[in-house]
Amino acid sequence: MGVVVIVYCSITKIHQYSIPLLVKYLSVVHVHLAQYNMQQVQDLTQSPQKPPIKVKMKIGEIEFEIESQEDQIQTAVDRILSTVAARLKDMQFATITERASPPPRAETCKGVIQKLWEENWFNHPKCLDDVHSELARRGFHYDRTAVAHALVDLVKDNVLTRIGRPRRYQYAQKRPPPQ
Repeated sequence: MGVVVIVYCSITKIHQYSIPLLVKYLSVVHVHLAQYNMQQVQDLTQSPQKPPIKVKMKIGEIEFEIESQEDQIQTAVDRILSTVAARLKDMQFATITERASPPPRAETCKGVIQKLWEENWFNHPKCLDDVHSELARRGFHYDRTAVAHALVDLVKDNVLTRIGRPRRYQYAQKRPPPQ
């Protein structure tokens, strides 16, 4: 919608110097009106700007937020997901290689001591302290009484023999482990 400016003046009182000023004023008004009209036409032809869309995502321990226009959001999400997938794959590979290295563990104290026997660790007599220290060195932190009970069970099973006197017993293999 255009704006019309009406200039009203009396012809009888126009001074010879005021005509150029009036012409200059009208040309300035004309320029401003033209700019205003151009702006109005541009506003009508442009589609209204939509508010940006916010997306929050959490994948594993990684959390991110994207704010973008509707037509750009899919591209941004795809880029982030491909980056996150690559990172997770690297992290899983690293944890798989780290987890694969430890040897399988026995479940009971008696089972761990029996593995020592299978490795011929009891070729020479060992005291309770030696057995308990060796288990701890290998990462099995059993109570001393549990180790003592397991040794007594292996003596009863004729796997180990006990030499010495009470509270000073030493344990050695009674029979060699099967090959």
